[in-house]
Order: sequence, then structure tokens, then C-alpha cells
Amino acid sequence: MSDAPRDEPTAVPGRVVEQRGLWFEEFEVGTRYLHRPGRTATEADNTLFTTLTMNSQGLHLDAAWAAQQEFGERLVNSMWTLSTMVGASVAQLTLGTIVANLGFTEVTFPAPLRHGDTLYSETTVLDKRLSNSRPGQGIVTLEHVGRNQDGIVVGRAVRTTLVRTAPEPRP
Repeated sequence: MSDAPRDEPTAVPGRVVEQRGLWFEEFEVGTRYLHRPGRTATEADNTLFTTLTMNSQGLHLDAAWAAQQEFGERLVNSMWTLSTMVGASVAQLTLGTIVANLGFTEVTFPAPLRHGDTLYSETTVLDKRLSNSRPGQGIVTLEHVGRNQDGIVVGRAVRTTLVRTAPEPRP
């Protein structure tokens, strides 16, 4: 092999797009983001998540016991539902722009998610304000909602995040 430098490909004029989340300034209160594709919950997802998080709840792990309970079968761990709802939003909203999660409130699971259900997530921007104590950062409040393939709400959470403001343009 030669050590001679290779010719660089000729640059084609055009835009360069780098995947990232939104800067604080790009969040608009009232905007709703639909995160696609959906995520079908498998038995393996549920068992792995449940055991990784040391949750020994039979409702997620014991088919014989769960069959005798109200829903008649094992259900997907609601913490998997919450994590997946939030995770689905990352690439579109906070990838590389979030500083921290500040908290979750109003977390509810009005209907169960079952093995084989597909979770579709959406996020609505509820509020935003510049941080009083952290220059260059703002607080954004997001509502995450998860629905199954039939449109039934299976999870909802309000999350407060600390997000970077857009960098100053370079001279």
C-alpha cells in the first residue's frame, strides 16, 4: 500500500446537517412532536428490563400467577413504558442539547401496555423560561404521552429539563 495521500472527494455545495436536539430558543410552547417509528414491546424487552432493574414483580415475570390476576396475563413494566416514551423523544428534542433532567411529575399509566403492543410517543412543549442561575441555559417543561396501536393512552409524564441555549455565532 502506498503512503501517498489520497485525493479528497470534491465537495458538493449544499447544506450540512448534524443530528441534534433543539436549542432552548427552538422550543415553542404548544408545539406537539410525534416521535416515529413506534416501538413494539416484546416479552424479551419486558423480562430483560424488569430483571435488570431488580423488579421482582410477578405481574411482569410470572405467567402462571399473572394469569390469575385482574388482567389475565403478564403486563409490560410501566417503567419500561416511561423510559421508552422519553427515549423516543431524545433524537428529535434533546440529543446533545440537554444539560439535565430536573424532575418528573404527574406520571400516570391509565391503561396497561401488553406484550406485542406498539407504543407511539409524542411530546408537547408546555412551558419554557431562561434559567435565573445558569447563564446560557433554559428550563423547558415537556409532556410525554404514550399510546398503544389503538390510540389508547398507556402513559403520561410531565418532565422538566435544563437545556442549552444556542451557541453564539463565530465571527
